[in-house]
Amino acid sequence: MSTQTRPLRVGLFVTCLVDLFRPSVGFAAVKLLEGAGCVVEVPEAQVCCGQPAYNSGDRADAKAIARQIIEAFQGFDYIVAPSGSCAGMLRKHYPMLFEDDPEMLPRAKDFAARSFELVSFLTGVLRVSAVHAEFDGTVTYHDSCSNLREMGVARQPRALLETVKGLTLIEAEDREVCCGFGGTFSIKFPDISNAMVSAKTAALSATEAETVLGGDLGCLMNIAGKLSREGSPVRVRHVAEVLAGETGAPPIAAKA
Repeated sequence: MSTQTRPLRVGLFVTCLVDLFRPSVGFAAVKLLEGAGCVVEVPEAQVCCGQPAYNSGDRADAKAIARQIIEAFQGFDYIVAPSGSCAGMLRKHYPMLFEDDPEMLPRAKDFAARSFELVSFLTGVLRVSAVHAEFDGTVTYHDSCSNLREMGVARQPRALLETVKGLTLIEAEDREVCCGFGGTFSIKFPDISNAMVSAKTAALSATEAETVLGGDLGCLMNIAGKLSREGSPVRVRHVAEVLAGETGAPPIAAKA
């Protein structure tokens, strides 16, 4: 009798920024997940995770969005996002949104338990310990606040990057410090945000690494924009692109 189990069915939560500005990150995520044996689908009914509304205090719209997302990803074994920020919203904040709703709370908790950030899912659930990719050059890695503090992602991407042929990782000073993006924070407090990203790009540039990697596209676009305005030659990429060996797209820019 065969003991073979069916492959995991994974719903990819693409994220708004990946969809609108960097589709190559989504394709890289699919390649990594399928390479690890998963069946990957992208539900067409998915929308924004609701984080902008949630962070702005608009709980009504955040709840409506969360209900749609939960419904769109019904039936998947796991929900995976190439973003610590969006994954944090799905996993940490959806249950909080429905604390006073006895009908939705169990569904939100079940959904949250199946929701993961991409790299932590690869290493923690799928037990991926190495990738078959090449990247000739020096990189430094930016730890986004959401990935680091909400999702506990720090060592996981570095462990996989160590297996990329030709890649050399150089750690930056204050690598755990915020880049100043913070979603609506950068809009509400532009001067503070600019001071923070200036300190961040100075620390990243001091490594003399050729490329900055990270797991949150919002942070990466913020950093890329500042580096561009400073006239820096340092390139910026999402870590999934490097891990998947999908670096044909130009480096990330501040705008599409």
